[in-house]
Amino acid sequence: MPSQDATPHAPTGIAGLDQLLHGGLPRNRMHLIEGEPGAGKTTLALQFLLEGQRAGERGLYVTLSETTEELQHVAASHGWTLDGIDTYQLAPIAERAADEYTLYHPAEIELADLTKAVLEHVERIHPTRIVFDSLSELRLLAREPLRYRRQILALKEFFSRRPSTVLLLDDHSAGEADLQLRSLAHGVVLLEHLPFEYGRTRRRLRIVKLRGTAATEGFHDFIIVRGGLTVFPQLVPDNNHARPSAPVASGLAEFDALLGGGLTWGTTTLFIGPAGVGKSTMAAQLLCGAANPASRAAVFLFDERRATFIARCDALGMRASERIASGHLVLEQIDPGMASPGEFSHRVRRLVEGDGVRLVGIDTLNGYLNAIPTGDAPIVRMHELLSFLNERAVATIVVLAQHGMVGAMMPVPVDLSYLADAIVLFRFFEADGEVRKAISVVKKRTGPHEHSIRELKLGPDRIHVGASLREFHGVLTGVPQYTGPLKPLLSDDTRRQPR
Repeated sequence: MPSQDATPHAPTGIAGLDQLLHGGLPRNRMHLIEGEPGAGKTTLALQFLLEGQRAGERGLYVTLSETTEELQHVAASHGWTLDGIDTYQLAPIAERAADEYTLYHPAEIELADLTKAVLEHVERIHPTRIVFDSLSELRLLAREPLRYRRQILALKEFFSRRPSTVLLLDDHSAGEADLQLRSLAHGVVLLEHLPFEYGRTRRRLRIVKLRGTAATEGFHDFIIVRGGLTVFPQLVPDNNHARPSAPVASGLAEFDALLGGGLTWGTTTLFIGPAGVGKSTMAAQLLCGAANPASRAAVFLFDERRATFIARCDALGMRASERIASGHLVLEQIDPGMASPGEFSHRVRRLVEGDGVRLVGIDTLNGYLNAIPTGDAPIVRMHELLSFLNERAVATIVVLAQHGMVGAMMPVPVDLSYLADAIVLFRFFEADGEVRKAISVVKKRTGPHEHSIRELKLGPDRIHVGASLREFHGVLTGVPQYTGPLKPLLSDDTRRQPR
C-alpha cells in the first residue's frame, strides 16, 4: 500500500475539480460538500472513494439517509462497482420507552448510540477515506443547534487523531448554508443546479473555503454524465505560444486584399451586419480557404443546420464536404439549451489542445447567447474564451447579426467590438432598383488594410468581391447617392468568369 503521506492532497478522481483544488483535498482533514438534493453530492463522494481505491486506500461510505442498495444502484448507473469499498448503513435507533430515559434527554442517548456505532466501525476497519451521508440525519437527532455543533466537534476531534480524509455531505435541509458548520470544516465545496425555462439544468460549483491551501475561486460549470461529474474550470490564458508570421488567407484574392493580405494569427475578427448579408458565408470562405493539415479549422454552428451549411459552402466552391472528410475542417452543431458556457469553452479547448485546431469560427454570437443558458454576464465568458484562443495563437472569427436590415441605426444584442482585433462590416444598399451587398474592413489592429467599400455578390457558383464603390456616397447608411455614370457594378459577364 502506498504511503498516505506521499502527497499532501487526496485527489478526488474528478480532473477539473482537482485542477481547481490544485491537486485535490488536503489529506487527514474534514471537508464539507454542500448542495441541495440532486446537486451531485453522492456522485462526487463515490468518485472520491473510488479514486482512493485505485490508489490502494481503503474507503468507507457511512449512509444515514440512503440504503446500501440505493448506493449500489447509483454506482451501477455510472458503470461502477462498490466492490472493495465498505458501506455501512446505520439502522434506525430503536424507540425506547419513556421510563428508559432518566438523567439524559432522549436526543442525547439516540445520538450517542448512533455515533458510537459509527466510530466503532471506523476503529475496526481503519479507512483512509470516509464519507458521511448525510448530516441532516445528525441534525434531526441532535434537535438543538448547540448539541449538533458539539457532535460535529467530537467527530472532528476523533478523526484528527487518525490518518483519515473525511467528507461530510449536507443537503441544506435546514434551510440556507450552515455557517457554523462551514467554520468547523477544513474545506467547503458548494454544488448548485440552476433550472432554466428551456433546456438542460445548468450545474455549477464553488470552492467556498480551503484552509492553508491555494484554490481557484469563483463558480465553475459542471455536468453529471455516465461516469460521474465532469468539471469545467475557467480557462486560463497561456502566452507561451509562437504566432506564425504568414497571414491567414481566405483563398479569395479580392477579399484578402481588402483585409490587407489576410488575418493575423492569435487575433479575433468580428463579422458584423444584418441578417442575410453574407457574414456567415464570408466567414466560411476564410475558414475553408485557410484550413489545411497544419492548421485545422473548426466551426461551431448555433443557428444553421449542419447539412444546410455544407450544401451552401459546396455550392459556392469552398469544398466543405471534402475538407470535413479529410479532417481539415471540424463542424459542430450546438443544440439550444444543451451546453453551459463552461462546457462550450472546453469543447473549443479540447479541439485546440488535442486536435490541432488553429482557426475557430463561432456562428453566430446571437445564437450563442440564445442557445447557451447563462445567469451571469455572457460577455465575460466570451472574453475568457477569446483571451485563451488569442494567447494560443488561434485565429478566431465571430459572426454577429445586427437588428434591422438597412439604415444607420442597427443595434446589436451585445457589444463585442472592443474585444475584436479586426472588424469586417457588411451592409445592404440600394442601387438601380436592386438590393445589393457591400463589404468593408473598418478596423484591424495588427496591420494595414483597405479603407474602400466593395460590392459583394454571392453565387451562383462562387463569391465575388467587386471593385471599390467610388461613385457612391452613403453606402454604409443603406441609402447611398450615386454620383458616377450609369453602369453595372458587377455585371453578368463578371459573374460567369471562371475562378
